[in-house]
Amino acid sequence: MATIGYVRIVLSPNREAIFSEHYALLGFAVSLSIVSVACFGSVVGAMLPFVLSKMKLDPAVCSAPFVATCVDVTGIIIYFSMAQLILKGTLL
Repeated sequence: MATIGYVRIVLSPNREAIFSEHYALLGFAVSLSIVSVACFGSVVGAMLPFVLSKMKLDPAVCSAPFVATCVDVTGIIIYFSMAQLILKGTLL
């Protein structure tokens, strides 16, 4: 998915008009944040049942909607953090 996002931005016909002259950095920020969110989601989805069982709670409580909500909220934070780190001084 990260490769598709990067290639989509870099090979866009009007890339400089749409994404400005820093389109390669923007593509890198998007692709890196996609990889980070996917890795974070995998770790949270795998570790949350263990954490809940250590807390003597039912691991079934961490159903897919709870994990998805957690990953979605933190995914936005990860995306904006990556964009701020990578695009600082150019677009930001």
